[in-house]
Amino acid sequence: MGIVSILPADSLGFGFIPPLHLPEGKDEYYLRNEQISWDKDRWRNLQSGEIEILLKNNNTSDNWKNVLVTDQFDPGQIKGTKFYGLVRLGNIRNITLEHHDLRIPSGITNSTIVSCDIGDDTAIHEVKYLAHYIIGDQCILSNINEMQTTNHAKFGNGIIKRGESEDIRVHIDLMNETGCRTILPFDGMITADAYLWAKYRDDSGLQEKLTEITQNGFDARLGYYGTVGDQSVIKNSLILKDVKVTQNCYIKGANKLKNLTINSSEEEPTQIGEGVELVNGIIGYGCHIFYGCKAVRFILGDNSNLKYGARLINSFLGDNSTISCCEVLNNLIFPAHEQHHNNSFLIASVVMGQSNIAAGATIGSNHNSRANDNEIQAGRGFWPGLCTSVKHSCRFASFTLLSKADYPAELDIPLPFSLLNNNVSKDQLEIVPAFWWLYNMYALARNTWKYNNRDKRLRKVQNIEFDFLAPDTVEEIIKACRLIEICTAKASLLKRGNWDSPTDSVINSEDSLAEQGRSILEDNEDYVNSLEILGENMEKSSRKVVIKKVYKAYHAYKDMTHFYAVSNLLGFLDSNPDKNFTDMCDSLTGECSCSWVNLGGQLIPENSVVNLRAGIASGKISTWEMVHFEYDRLFEEYPLEKQKHAFHILSDITESCNLTVDLWFSALQKAVEIQEFINKQVYISRKKDFDNPFRQNTYRNAEEMTAAIGTIEDNSFISQIKVQTEEFKKLVNRIKSRENS
Repeated sequence: MGIVSILPADSLGFGFIPPLHLPEGKDEYYLRNEQISWDKDRWRNLQSGEIEILLKNNNTSDNWKNVLVTDQFDPGQIKGTKFYGLVRLGNIRNITLEHHDLRIPSGITNSTIVSCDIGDDTAIHEVKYLAHYIIGDQCILSNINEMQTTNHAKFGNGIIKRGESEDIRVHIDLMNETGCRTILPFDGMITADAYLWAKYRDDSGLQEKLTEITQNGFDARLGYYGTVGDQSVIKNSLILKDVKVTQNCYIKGANKLKNLTINSSEEEPTQIGEGVELVNGIIGYGCHIFYGCKAVRFILGDNSNLKYGARLINSFLGDNSTISCCEVLNNLIFPAHEQHHNNSFLIASVVMGQSNIAAGATIGSNHNSRANDNEIQAGRGFWPGLCTSVKHSCRFASFTLLSKADYPAELDIPLPFSLLNNNVSKDQLEIVPAFWWLYNMYALARNTWKYNNRDKRLRKVQNIEFDFLAPDTVEEIIKACRLIEICTAKASLLKRGNWDSPTDSVINSEDSLAEQGRSILEDNEDYVNSLEILGENMEKSSRKVVIKKVYKAYHAYKDMTHFYAVSNLLGFLDSNPDKNFTDMCDSLTGECSCSWVNLGGQLIPENSVVNLRAGIASGKISTWEMVHFEYDRLFEEYPLEKQKHAFHILSDITESCNLTVDLWFSALQKAVEIQEFINKQVYISRKKDFDNPFRQNTYRNAEEMTAAIGTIEDNSFISQIKVQTEEFKKLVNRIKSRENS
């Protein structure tokens, strides 16, 4: 049998739903009527005079009785158009619609309309084939080759319709290339959903239920029409097939759009531009996709962008993200990701947000075994530098910065806020913990402000933690401090000739080593600097992994945890002006979570994630709406949970089971000193750019440089940090005064 079938001439526009799938007493339009809340009194048949005008204007129909209109119908606005099947036309008046610089008359010209509902005051011109669509009010459709909906359209959702086999279902293969972490996309999916589904593959009950609630979340009946929401504009495009377009969407010059839901609203309009090809996807609100981008099997979060030929395949790009030019395959990318350069490459990874992939970075692009089931996991703030190459499998703590290098082996870096350097001349991997805090405070402090400022979402479905000091990073710091203590003790024993290899003896137990290292790191900077402190199990190689600047990094980590703890406790007292120190202790003492999960950008205590998974697996949580309700409920609890965590951290720092007022006041004073240090370091780290003589080389004189880039005193963020520092000190004084009153 050939690929082209011959059907009766009168079949065009009819039989959209096969008789087998029609409920008793229903016709093929019953779902279409449900979609538009059909009011039979709205439409009427054409009058004979109107038909005469339509014929005179070179319009045709297989049966004019199937063309229904409203009382506000100007037949002179329809020219050169063919109608097939049941077509219902909203108000058509002699008016002009304007979008940007395009002005176009209302009505329909030189088009083929097959079984469609057309909204009020809509313009359809030069649409060669428009079939089984419901078009909203004041829409513009101009110069489109093909726009149709099939009776089994799923609009990008990973479901199957009645009578379809499982192999029809569309999946997205996240995090690696084997499909072992596959998920089913759906309209409304956020990165938290995707991570919950892709990560916990060993939870068979969870996996089964997630598939079930996704399938049950959508109607499996055949016969739904595609929709174009009110005030949408689609022009100069080639093919749209099985595409659901919501209101105020702007599509221009697209090559192919197939099996999609495109979310858009008046407040958060989505735009799709020239040369774009999108297949099997869900597009969030307020997105922009332009200039030859290709995306297949994908989800694009709200307020995200694809530009300049980007390729996004089998990937989820979270909210507030931008990808330009490059190739991104088999990834789960949390919110606030930036990747702007043509020669960057991101493969088989979960990147947990606030990330930036520089030009020439090839992350996971090279297999180092015969298998393709390897992955990269990067915590928040991942930033591989220019021309960086990283192999599978790797794991990076939060805010890891990779210097330009070809990293030759797998990495497991547990030290957050670190700089990695592949020292080729010494053939060793070097790590500077707490690098951001020590040497680039401007970028680190600006991080929280920057991502909050760029969050333009009006519908904040995905809850996101942007603060670089949060429960997840602080717990990483605590583990890093213990690791540094152990490594320092081993280096000291080795220098003294008392260390050969780990044994079961008490002196070499991890607790004993940590205690020894803590004592050394307390106030022996010169001695610590004399040690060669080595990391263990951080690189799959036999070469050295050298931890640099250990003394400074260790104390920086301590300051970071202290500042996190006090800042959050100040937040508690500031938001509860009727409570004093004793009340704070009573409210925050007790159990708290020391293990947190970054669930798509939202931080959730691990035990709460366990309970959530159990609730889904048991059927107690049976819809995605209920799952999202749980996320929101946990997010409402998050400030208090974070404050309990902060109280626990401060108690550990002060080594006090019962925190006293004196210890609290001492902690406040130290926090003020740290805030002043932040203020100073923000200025110093930014001032380096102004003082760098090589940066000055391109200017004729200081006056030209000032005119071009201003002065450091003009920097708005530095001014902002100064203000924050003063406000922080005032808050501390208010809290102290409250306690003393």
